[in-house]
Amino acid sequence: MPALPGHGERGLFKTTDSGKTWKKVLFVNGTTGCADIEMDPQEPDVMYAAMWQVRRQPYFFTSGGPGSGLYKSTDGGEHWAQVTKGLPDGPLGRIALAVAPSRPGTLYAIVESKDTKMYRSDDMAESWRPTVEGRAPLGIRARPFYFANLEVDPTDHTRVYNPSFFLSVSSNAGRSFEMLTLGPSVHPDAHAFWVNPNDASHLILGTDGGIYVSHDRGVTWGMVGTLPVSQLYHVAFDMQRPYRVYGGLQDNGSWMGPSRVLAGAAIRNRDWTNVGIGDGFHVFPDARDPSVVYSEYQGAQVRRLHTATGELKDIRPHPKTGEPPFRFNWNAAFTRGASDPSVLYLGGQYVFKSRDGGDSWQRISPDLTTNDPAKQRQRESGGVTLDNSTAENHCTIVSLAESPVEPGVIWAGTDDGNLQLTRDSGRTWTNLVENVPGLPRHTWVSTIEPSRHGKGSAYATFDGHRTGDMRPYVYVTSDYGRTWRSILGEGLDGYLHVVRQDLINPSLLFAGSEFGLFVTLDGGARWARVTGNLPAVAVYDIAIHPREHDLIIATHGRGVHILDDITPLRKLTREVLAQTAAILPARPSTQSIAPVLQDFPGDNDFAAPNPPGGAVITYHLKQRHIFGKLTLEVLDGAGKLVKALPAGARQGINRVYWSMRLDAPKSASAPGLGARALAGPMVSEGRYTVRLTKGDEVVTGTIDLVPDPLTRHAAEDRAARQSLVLRLYAMQADRLYGSVLSYAGRPTVSQLRHGVSLDAELKKAFLDFESLTGNRLNTLNGRLQKAGFKPVDVPKRP
Repeated sequence: MPALPGHGERGLFKTTDSGKTWKKVLFVNGTTGCADIEMDPQEPDVMYAAMWQVRRQPYFFTSGGPGSGLYKSTDGGEHWAQVTKGLPDGPLGRIALAVAPSRPGTLYAIVESKDTKMYRSDDMAESWRPTVEGRAPLGIRARPFYFANLEVDPTDHTRVYNPSFFLSVSSNAGRSFEMLTLGPSVHPDAHAFWVNPNDASHLILGTDGGIYVSHDRGVTWGMVGTLPVSQLYHVAFDMQRPYRVYGGLQDNGSWMGPSRVLAGAAIRNRDWTNVGIGDGFHVFPDARDPSVVYSEYQGAQVRRLHTATGELKDIRPHPKTGEPPFRFNWNAAFTRGASDPSVLYLGGQYVFKSRDGGDSWQRISPDLTTNDPAKQRQRESGGVTLDNSTAENHCTIVSLAESPVEPGVIWAGTDDGNLQLTRDSGRTWTNLVENVPGLPRHTWVSTIEPSRHGKGSAYATFDGHRTGDMRPYVYVTSDYGRTWRSILGEGLDGYLHVVRQDLINPSLLFAGSEFGLFVTLDGGARWARVTGNLPAVAVYDIAIHPREHDLIIATHGRGVHILDDITPLRKLTREVLAQTAAILPARPSTQSIAPVLQDFPGDNDFAAPNPPGGAVITYHLKQRHIFGKLTLEVLDGAGKLVKALPAGARQGINRVYWSMRLDAPKSASAPGLGARALAGPMVSEGRYTVRLTKGDEVVTGTIDLVPDPLTRHAAEDRAARQSLVLRLYAMQADRLYGSVLSYAGRPTVSQLRHGVSLDAELKKAFLDFESLTGNRLNTLNGRLQKAGFKPVDVPKRP
């Protein structure tokens, strides 16, 4: 919970038992905390602390005040004295500290003030002097509340690094600086920095774009590409095959990437395409033309990109002469129309509508916010240093959605707590927030989710964490907001960013909170955390793909996650949960053949696994299976066993993947590896029975295997290929079998002829073998036995 004035949580704390207990050793006031602390590397009882008076509200930010200052302790932090000699008069803001490891009596500090500068002390912080006269370099004075970090070279007390918008370094004790990371190689906004104490040429830099490493003192940099730590605000998809995912990243633009790759086993960074800049928020394709992509960065800077040509157009609306300035949130509401794919909606203090891809906008609402002047002082925000980044823009629309079942019904939620509805395409609006029971006033409306299962129904989440309220709020209405009912059932944890209703089952809901993804099967009475490979990380947005039935999750810290096929969850009813075991339905499984291409990319980039290529069998066990029989089998249409699979025994939902293939063919001994014979043939298309045996109980279900829609091979061509593959499989014809196996359509004329030729050769070989092993072998064996030798044993024909 944020430390609010009067809560007593601010200050500097000390532990002497590895964190079991803490004692507050330095306290200034209820609005001042400790921003930096340094310890003398030779005298650990000598310590320095930078205290920072700061208050950040959703609509205003103040850095600095009488509480800010620099303090020193000589007894291990038990007692502190303020240091002021040589430092500027107040008010001060944030202070960054660094002790020179090679000469601990020398310290450097960046002190935010009306004239922000770097200061140096050579007497253990007892007195200070500025490193330059006049105006400080840009890296020192740019957003000092945001960039407050200094590092001194471990071997040279005059070499000082300053991470800021870029990384700069001084080789003369701060009198001048040169930039080390200005350019396209390293993302700006440097916040973390480390110099190897044993090798001053080895640097590690943390920025808003990731981690970079240099081994030549910052001349060149390499990016660490293996960390899956991207922060997404919103997520969307298209209807291509495979579908693409669209997401906006914190200070890393907007991107689109495939839900799976056709060649290879992993989705890599190189498979993603940049489609927008800045702090990426909403991004989505045009519903009619996926080559057109809309994106947005901070303050509703909306763009339209034509991916085929690279043309990028600014489509942000601007006020007409005489109109008041438009107010847009840092993360402004921006969405497509649910009933008309040509419509775009954008939220400021008004709702804007476009029918021509953003070339023109129509205002379809009055100011839907509280329009509180006290919360519209962005131009004054910042405190000691003014900061106008739009991050504190307030009294704006932050959630916006049109009903998918009732055109003209549009919901809008604001950051200052209004929940507005129009039922006539924007001609009239009604504020419904007073109808929401138990909701504190002015609570941020984080999501509105109109239902597709009934007119007048919608869900809404509210988020009060910016003002210290960490409780979750989620509600549902079925009468256009006249009444609301809380669905905050047991199991839901953390303040909420989003709620989504399933497209098929109205009782199936998903919620994203600061602490993970949650699901309810009963409309919100009880919630359960979704675990598996998904950590307890903030989930900011959720989308459900209508064709693939995938759940696409945008996390703030672990990138995009996809839960493949939520069809089984839709059928997980109370009755099914009461059964000892139950096989759950699934979407049809596609029989696709991945191309085998040569690629050895190494381990420098994060690689997300492709979705499993086999059929997914999902079943539910009421209790974990411990003793007795548990088998899982696949049967064909005639009831013949096709495959026995290892069965998961965990309580709850189990998923088993079947390759849809027969066993690999047997190969004769050979000096080389028969690589083309490592995989068995695909089974035929159609419906198969799944049989789960648990002790004496047997439950069955079905799975459907369908051809890959991308191949577009005619049914008779697929049948010809399957016939030849199975014949070659029986012949153990390694090379030709592998060639035909790798293509889903009709074999070539040459392959068909070669198959006939091999069949004829094999038949002739069998006839010759039978001739050799008939009467002639019997005569030979008789003679061998009479001579006292063991008769020749003839292997059975395969």
